[in-house]
Amino acid sequence: MATLQNVIKWSFSLRRIVARSIHTPAVVPDSTTSALELIRSQPSQYVIASFAGKKYILTPRDLLTVPRLRDVKVGDVLRLDEIHELGSREYTLRGNPVISPSRVQVEATVVEHTKGTMEYIFKKKRRKGYQKTIQHKQTYTRLRIGDIEIPIAQS
Repeated sequence: MATLQNVIKWSFSLRRIVARSIHTPAVVPDSTTSALELIRSQPSQYVIASFAGKKYILTPRDLLTVPRLRDVKVGDVLRLDEIHELGSREYTLRGNPVISPSRVQVEATVVEHTKGTMEYIFKKKRRKGYQKTIQHKQTYTRLRIGDIEIPIAQS
């Protein structure tokens, strides 16, 4: 009896898988340019980019806070050149290790230089009467991510 129930459960799950595969056909691109075309056709895209030694998931109009960049001023436009992954809701293109800057371009505008919250560091040595409090604010740079541009490939 238990095996009959297992067979019935298995047949229902098989039907569900078959129905799902019939209604949502998978489109597998045959080249990088066709994959870029499919991603470009989607309404929203994202990138995974390295910036200041860390990886961030970015979408257009995001506000990114990174450790202070000393050599930039407010209003400067930075081009992100280390893009590891480009994707949309349906498709993803991964670099090996990065995607060429000629295939995808993302720019970020410096919005402000700011400081974080006050951090308190308390140091103490037992039985010596030594106590010390150090306070500091970490400095940050805020960036506004621009549009993700996927240039049309020249054939």
